[in-house]
Amino acid sequence: QVQLVESGGGSVQAGGSLRLSCARSGYTCYVCCMGWFRQAPGQEREGVAAIWPGKGTYYADSVKGRFTISQDNAKNTLYLQMNNLKPEDAAMYYCAARANLCGSLKTTEYRSWGQGTQVTVSS
Repeated sequence: QVQLVESGGGSVQAGGSLRLSCARSGYTCYVCCMGWFRQAPGQEREGVAAIWPGKGTYYADSVKGRFTISQDNAKNTLYLQMNNLKPEDAAMYYCAARANLCGSLKTTEYRSWGQGTQVTVSS
């Protein structure tokens, strides 16, 4: 059974930083195509960052230069380093895995999802 467990969310002031983690288990991937998404109240879930191991990383325009996605396969963990956070970054952040299209920022391309971790940013 595929499991994705996010952690690291919290409440920070604008300009602050957080590091999200996503621990995966229950499946084996040799090329682990994963991504981070977020959903604010009343809005659709949107892609934030995705990783295509050995190829590159992909970001939404709104987070480029501030967020960094990375992966530690030895620990089966995906990370999202978020710097210079803005109030508009506040949302529930979700980890996604088993992408049909590696590197995609589209929710429809991912088959497995975590339960999310909340990020709050105060101005």
